[in-house]
Amino acid sequence: MIARVWRGITKVEKADEYYDYLLRTGVKDCRQTAGNREVRVLRQVGEAQAEFLFISFWDSLESIRRFAGEDIERAVYYPEDKDYLLTLEPKVTHYEVLHTSSNER
Repeated sequence: MIARVWRGITKVEKADEYYDYLLRTGVKDCRQTAGNREVRVLRQVGEAQAEFLFISFWDSLESIRRFAGEDIERAVYYPEDKDYLLTLEPKVTHYEVLHTSSNER
């Protein structure tokens, strides 16, 4: 399994609105792509900015290509991202998932 990690920063006053937008765009598209196992969205809110970590889990590099296109290192952005994000980071990071555990039984 492969984890795809993206980071984005918004102004704190747009954080909730951006999260809703993220659910309608990136989360929805990832979940509808064959080979996606899970999406997790983390948020850290500071005084002026909110940082988001978007972590998607995939079966293979090929399944990531179905979502991201041939250049899997390139971040995927949607038309309104520029209205929320302070910068558009061009790259994402991929990690091989070596271990997972859960309290769910």
